[in-house]
Amino acid sequence: MRTYQYFLLLFWVGQPYPTFSAPLSKRTSGFPAKKRALELSGNSKNELNRSKRSWMWNQFFLLEEYTGSDYQYVGKLHSDQDRGDGSLKYILSGDGAGDLFIINENTGDIQATKRLDREEKPVYILRAQAINRKTGRPVEPESEFIIKIHDINDNEPIFTKEVYTATVPEMSDVGTFVVQVTATDADDPTYGNSAKVVYSILQGQPYFSVESETGIIKTALLNMDRENREQYQVVIQAKDMGGQMGGLSGTTTVNITLTDVNDNPPRFPQSTYQFKTPESSPPGTPIGRIKASDADMGENAEIEYSITDGEGLDMFDVITDQETQEGIITVKKLLDFEKQKVYTLKVEASNPHVEPRFLYLGPFKDSATVRIIVEDVDEPPVFSKLAYIVQVREDAQVNTTIGSVSAQDPDAARNPVRYSVDRHTDMDRIFNIDSGNGSIFTSKLLDRETLLWHNITVIATEINNPKQSSRVPLYIKVLDVNDNAPEFAEFYETFVCEKAKADQLIQTLRAVDKDDPYSGHQFSFSLAPEAAIGSNFTIQDNKDNTAGILTRKNGYNRHEMSTYLLPVVISDNDYPVQSSTGTVTVRVCACDHHGNMQSCHAEALIHPTGLSTGALVAILLCIVILLVTVVLFAALRRQRKKEPLIISKEDIRDNIVSYNDEGGGEEDTQAFDIGTLRNPEAIEDNKLRRDIVPETLFLPRRTPTARDNTDVRDFINQRLKENDTDPTAPPYDSLATYAYEGTGSVADSLSSLESVTTDGDQDYDYLSDWGPRFKKLADMYGGVDSDKDS
Repeated sequence: MRTYQYFLLLFWVGQPYPTFSAPLSKRTSGFPAKKRALELSGNSKNELNRSKRSWMWNQFFLLEEYTGSDYQYVGKLHSDQDRGDGSLKYILSGDGAGDLFIINENTGDIQATKRLDREEKPVYILRAQAINRKTGRPVEPESEFIIKIHDINDNEPIFTKEVYTATVPEMSDVGTFVVQVTATDADDPTYGNSAKVVYSILQGQPYFSVESETGIIKTALLNMDRENREQYQVVIQAKDMGGQMGGLSGTTTVNITLTDVNDNPPRFPQSTYQFKTPESSPPGTPIGRIKASDADMGENAEIEYSITDGEGLDMFDVITDQETQEGIITVKKLLDFEKQKVYTLKVEASNPHVEPRFLYLGPFKDSATVRIIVEDVDEPPVFSKLAYIVQVREDAQVNTTIGSVSAQDPDAARNPVRYSVDRHTDMDRIFNIDSGNGSIFTSKLLDRETLLWHNITVIATEINNPKQSSRVPLYIKVLDVNDNAPEFAEFYETFVCEKAKADQLIQTLRAVDKDDPYSGHQFSFSLAPEAAIGSNFTIQDNKDNTAGILTRKNGYNRHEMSTYLLPVVISDNDYPVQSSTGTVTVRVCACDHHGNMQSCHAEALIHPTGLSTGALVAILLCIVILLVTVVLFAALRRQRKKEPLIISKEDIRDNIVSYNDEGGGEEDTQAFDIGTLRNPEAIEDNKLRRDIVPETLFLPRRTPTARDNTDVRDFINQRLKENDTDPTAPPYDSLATYAYEGTGSVADSLSSLESVTTDGDQDYDYLSDWGPRFKKLADMYGGVDSDKDS
């Protein structure tokens, strides 16, 4: 076929008319628009000449995927100006020129140097030109030509997905659409059947089928049930060349899942269930669970439970557990073993989501019988009411019966009941109850104004079983009795101007009453009888629980009477009538012409001159400064009196001075003067305590002078005895160092803490008489003997 094409090309080039294909739709300038015959030539110049066509070619064709060892021959270009003497040179440019396509510049032969792939590039556009080899000038204008790559079947169909996933409802009709697969072929669809793809099913029959031209997969079997098989794997083949022998093919896998539809009704695994519950179970208590099975899944397996019939239709309820799809039987109302011991229920399970096309399979519901046995328990007493409300007058006497409560044992035994009041609700023990009959009576007087409502709790307990008890609230309202007199709403103190006119209102009075009469308060105001005669003021009752104070004369003199006290009687109209007397203070004041108060003090008529207010303030300030100075001076003296005389670091109190020096004994005269220890006269006669100033001076005791040969031990013992009996000695522990070590002495401490020879030499009982400040010290020393005795 390829050789035949080349022959036609060469033949076409040598003929005056084209014989292979139509000319190009668009020619480059320089080429004639029409094809013309070869030019006729003669010997005479006058002979007519026929112009010749310059280029005698149109387009070339080349097969892809050439496998030969030589270059693939494409075609030959030839110009009429070429006389075969080698004066012309052919030049090629454009797509792949010089790389994919080369031209023999002498002969115009075109060759392809590489194997071409139509799927990469189906058309190459090149340009050819013939030039004079000597001058380099073109003898023909440059023109384009086309090289088309002819396709061969070298690409297999490829699916758009390696694995397809699809779903289809179970029980679908035959021919139900599942999914469409698509394969593409890279070959030329316009040339032969290389790209014509046909689909077929290799695996998945007889359940599914595929349309050969479209790749649509459909169901091929009726009533495929998900409960029997859920997953299917289908293998689809796509083959080119229209499915003919020798075509290339590709495959893909389609995983198909059957989705669930509600084609299975719920079913109880058993027809009868039995549960037990105590009669004390409160409403909402779960008794038991039942479950119907459904082969479907998801919302198609959802179940609703309901009680459709039975004796306990109003006593029990059933709810659905959405997680487990179980029916929970619960108590709806309080049970009573004494009334009914056994209940029978009919429980129905149904699907809320039903497929209408599967109703022919039967009703999508099932029922079972539930038998509930009520167990007897010892119940607490039951009051006849949930709450009691009683009323009592606040003037009721002690032990007055105000009402009663009633409770009884609901059990068949009818055990007796004992009543009591929860004292946590009646801390003041105002009320009491008869334990036998439940009568409520007062144990203290009541006062409505103190507390209007009393809320207490009454307890009923079985005598035979005190653990069984119940409570009920008792609300007691205290009714009002007119036992409080009205009184002024506030303290009234007013004034009247000296130039006031008669019947002038100077104050409005209001009253309050702690009582709360049913018809409301009605107060009346009047002057006390003893003040009504000759009074300078009158009381006007406004009949609206207010009253006004009016003047009875013209003008008042504050120098004659600066203050008036008006006793006003306030009475109520309830029974029994209560009244009280309140006093209104009226001061006589000087006012301006508008009636505004200016001064209410009586001015002095004699000795008008005196000290001014500024002078009085200055005198008072001087007196205060003088008193402060005296107090500060006294405080400083007292503090100085108690200040320790020794305030240096060498103060002997609570200080231990360590010298880290060991003396040479009695013969070491450099360490201290032993003569001072032996001679008491060397001590100052008036030497007292150096830490504080003594408040009472005690004369120092004069001790006889020690003999020169007195041993130092006797001297120290004598000084210890004196310190023990010296009232001026410090009352705290101190460390006294005598720096004496006798011959043959045992290393016992010579501290004053152990200065007493025996435990019985000191009696510390007197410490208990010093008051609470010395209690700790008395406990430490006073308890020594008792500890020893024990």
